[in-house]
Amino acid sequence: MEYNTQREQLTISDYGRNVYKLIQQAMRIPDRARRTKAAANIVEVMARVNPKCREQADYKHRLWDHLLMLSDWQLDVDCPYPVVRREEATFHPHRLQYPTGRIRFPHYGRSMQRMVERVAEMPDTIEKENLTAMIAGGMKRSYLVWNRDAVNNDLIRDQLEQLSHGRLKLAPEFKFRESRDILYQMGMLGKAQAQPQQQQRKKKKKKKKKKSAQA
Repeated sequence: MEYNTQREQLTISDYGRNVYKLIQQAMRIPDRARRTKAAANIVEVMARVNPKCREQADYKHRLWDHLLMLSDWQLDVDCPYPVVRREEATFHPHRLQYPTGRIRFPHYGRSMQRMVERVAEMPDTIEKENLTAMIAGGMKRSYLVWNRDAVNNDLIRDQLEQLSHGRLKLAPEFKFRESRDILYQMGMLGKAQAQPQQQQRKKKKKKKKKKSAQA
């Protein structure tokens, strides 16, 4: 028995080994016209074997490219589309350059750090004060994503000053939003959990009174 591991490795495995064998047979046809006709028939077979390829607008062009790639560019036919070169088909993209540089507090992210630096450069105006308050609220939201059990507003206030090198400071009367309200808005907390404990206790008392009255 012949195993796939013992066979020649396919360049494109989407069409199976039988299509590969058909291509090898077409390469042995001496007449160019007959060879081109056989190649066109193989392309139709490839479209049936891999029907998902038809979802693309230029799927026939892609199938002819794959046909030539499977033949290792040895199939000499009259291709109805511009022939893709081996160099173009084996092109490897350049390595992506990921941003380097230290993030002071990773749980806030690089975008938040850049935002702090940008606002810190602004002159002292009402706009800067409002943006500082918005940044503080965003920092608390980011903080809650990583740790919602022990949120320290004073710590966030202090880290904002550290990120801005003391150039951004919250007003003394500034108050952070309640953690449960932020979590509820982010979809990380249910409505019942987001309600203050006093309201939950009042509702429980009302339910008890209704049950006792009905009894």
